[in-house]
Amino acid sequence: MWSSPLFWIVFAIAVFWALGAYNRLMRLRSAVVQAFGSFDAHMVRLLALLGEFGAAHAVQQLPPAGGMAPEMAALQGATTQLSASLAMARARPLQSEAVAALVAAREVLHASWQKAVPNLPGDNNAQMPALADAADLLPRPALLWQMRWDEHVQQNDQATRVFNDAVLHYNAAIAQFPANLLAWVFGFKAARRL
Repeated sequence: MWSSPLFWIVFAIAVFWALGAYNRLMRLRSAVVQAFGSFDAHMVRLLALLGEFGAAHAVQQLPPAGGMAPEMAALQGATTQLSASLAMARARPLQSEAVAALVAAREVLHASWQKAVPNLPGDNNAQMPALADAADLLPRPALLWQMRWDEHVQQNDQATRVFNDAVLHYNAAIAQFPANLLAWVFGFKAARRL
């Protein structure tokens, strides 16, 4: 058996296949991490926007009865949650729990933003059903903040699509036989989409 050339040919093919499959899996993992890096850069810019918004709001010196304190506190809490979730996902972008926490934090942030922006000082339309339909009714500062937010959301959505595509390719690769054997040996788990 050991002296059979057929055995060594089959063994060499198996080894070269395993190396090629492993390299492919590592390239796909690297593509997911790289796509998350792009998404992370956009999210850092969004956090900077939220910092500017908080600073601009603090400069306005709202009176205590302004009714904005709960919305701003919720927005600040959502920003902190997003920042912490982003740091955790940045360290482990292929871990589904970290990405799930980031997705939840993003949803909380979007809801908090929608509650905080229409209630800026000088806004008499605090109960507007849809910002897009009533943009002309927004006060100028709220409209400008909403426009900046929408630009960031659009960029984040594009980066999210790129990340999700990379995750789909990676998940498809580790689910295929016989590459799933290598994924099992090396402990590669399916990643989660944003």
